[in-house]
Amino acid sequence: MKNLFDLNGKVAVITGASSGLGIQFAKALANQGADICILARRMEKLNIVKNDIESLGVRCLALQCDVTKNDQIKASVKAIKDNFGKIDILVNNAGVGVMNPAEDQTDEAWQQVVDINLSSVYYFAREVGKIMIENNYGKIINVGSIHSKVAMSGLPISAYCATKGAVLMLSKELANEWAKYNITVNTIGPAYFPSEMTESVISDDGFMQVIKTYCPMGRPGRDGELDGAIVYFASDASSYTTGQYLAIDGGWTSI
Repeated sequence: MKNLFDLNGKVAVITGASSGLGIQFAKALANQGADICILARRMEKLNIVKNDIESLGVRCLALQCDVTKNDQIKASVKAIKDNFGKIDILVNNAGVGVMNPAEDQTDEAWQQVVDINLSSVYYFAREVGKIMIENNYGKIINVGSIHSKVAMSGLPISAYCATKGAVLMLSKELANEWAKYNITVNTIGPAYFPSEMTESVISDDGFMQVIKTYCPMGRPGRDGELDGAIVYFASDASSYTTGQYLAIDGGWTSI
């Protein structure tokens, strides 16, 4: 029987891959045989991740890229194509969270979140999508959040919620436009997982009590618990699945 989750011969690109979930996504895809390109601003951290990925027996290209700079996005996509000859999988993972009461939030803070969480998703998908259209094949996974669907009492994250909600609708529209090219576009919606971005929140006793109250499983996510979703959407197991949102949240959004 064919292994539907086999990614041997595929090329996967992961943004925001110098830490946290980006590293987990890169390793999950590499463990299924995909060659990997990792991108982020911090080259010294990327080089460490690159070594870890290559130890899994696949090729890995590390590129410095500020996802708020469209010229860097275009240059990175060109470099990936020049190096690997194609791009099969894109994981738009780069993101930032800012907690500000809406009435006090500066224009600069709002724009930063929009640029990283939303605009970069579109620009990367657009540039990679051109290559996928040429090849009549592609898998795009956009990293949303439970906050693509719900807000949270006492957590002032208007910019984050707005951008993650927009990522969900962007994914649906791209799925609609590109289905004819054999490109699927889906969104995953993680709850709270350990990462640089969530470290201060998850370590707070008060917020841990919120998790115990609102999450049926009563805990944050653990390393590896996103692997199944990312591999599913990146593989031929999801060949007839597009425009969908999968929450990986311990049941948080089920109540």
